[in-house]
Amino acid sequence: MTYPEIIAHIFQSFPMYHRIGSAAYKEGLENIEQLAVMAGNPEKKLKTIHIAGTNGKGSVAHLLASYFQELGCKTGLFTSPHLRDYRERIKINGKEIFEQQVIDFFEKYDPQLTKISPSFFEMTTILAFDTFANENVDIAIIETGLGGRLDATNILSPTLSVITNISLEHTQMLGNTLAEIAYEKAGIIKENTPVVIGEYNPETFPVFEQVAQEKNAPFFLAEEYTGNLQFGGDYQRKNIGTFLKCVEVIDEMMLKSQKTLTTKFTKNFHKEHKYLHINKFHVASFVLSLCPLWLNRFLKQQQPASLDEVVYMSIKNLYKNTGFMGRWQVIAEKPLTICDVAHNPAGIELIMKQLQALPHNHLHIILGFVNDKDIDKIIPLLPKNATYYACQATIERALPAEELFQKLSSANLNVFNLPDVLTAYKQATCNAQENDVVFIGGSFFVVGELLQGKLE
Repeated sequence: MTYPEIIAHIFQSFPMYHRIGSAAYKEGLENIEQLAVMAGNPEKKLKTIHIAGTNGKGSVAHLLASYFQELGCKTGLFTSPHLRDYRERIKINGKEIFEQQVIDFFEKYDPQLTKISPSFFEMTTILAFDTFANENVDIAIIETGLGGRLDATNILSPTLSVITNISLEHTQMLGNTLAEIAYEKAGIIKENTPVVIGEYNPETFPVFEQVAQEKNAPFFLAEEYTGNLQFGGDYQRKNIGTFLKCVEVIDEMMLKSQKTLTTKFTKNFHKEHKYLHINKFHVASFVLSLCPLWLNRFLKQQQPASLDEVVYMSIKNLYKNTGFMGRWQVIAEKPLTICDVAHNPAGIELIMKQLQALPHNHLHIILGFVNDKDIDKIIPLLPKNATYYACQATIERALPAEELFQKLSSANLNVFNLPDVLTAYKQATCNAQENDVVFIGGSFFVVGELLQGKLE
């Protein structure tokens, strides 16, 4: 079979959550355990960092991958979903795996896959683990798909677990409260394995703390080391300077790489929020400040001569190293045009604050969502003095553009009703003046179709 034939087979034969929703979700680890045995348990051959969370886990994963690449480690990266090509999910040193590797895997295992009948994500997970093991990567950065405890990636025994943050999403599968969702995410915490928690929340923190204590897992709360929360401890006394230097380096690089975009936002964010809602890159910087403690033990690497320089280069070369896309990605300068895959209330709220902080005359916001999002919770987060363009991606789960148009109109927002993503983009860029800002988001699929259309 050719690669296009394999991809068509994958999409037709394996239920995919991101396209059809909860009908594709398979609870439990039975399938992935069978798949692991089928492939010779590749997960046991890997050194990994395992990342869960509602928002920011992709950003943290890519930044960590860039960091280890700068150290000279052969680095695997597994994330989801993809924006343009299936192989974006599985990268080694920032390069998508070869088409032939996908073909070889399916030619070897297709009969067993048919018999086990895994979900799309379970099948892709074992493909990633198998490829990373065959390629003898030094470290693999693994992002969960949905939840944690019953996620297919959770057969790992990682070097480090990271939980970025928790907000209400996928409640029909993970629980109706933050504490219930935290319990599912806490499932990635393993015996005697360090875990980093990205932000403090009074509903979720006790859950993480209890699970970590039960597992005898060294427990780090990122906010504890920003100076905002004062819990004390040896790490804070010895390494607060290292962490804050990481933050400083990351901020410096963000300002240099996007100087016209983030200068005002970054300063206001730090002044207003004081890390109460810690920036996802600051979660990553905290993890980076810890990495030297584990390098010798797990990777048999020498500690970097200058952590500052490695972090600096990790950010400077983030896009080159990892092919990072769809997160505050600038796709045009005049008018300034940005896309981001934020798709839940917590993510949308942060993005809207960032947009409003940019210098601009007027905002043009292109939005499309999947049909299980609670739009009524998102609408109050949208700025009133913007022009909106309601659209829909070409997937089964897409919320009809007409329905989104009606909801935005009912909220007294100025909105156009467009049939698809590229038509909405053309309309917005036609309407926008040179000093306006255009934003595209609301869904991975909306951003994916935009990027695909612009590259064709």
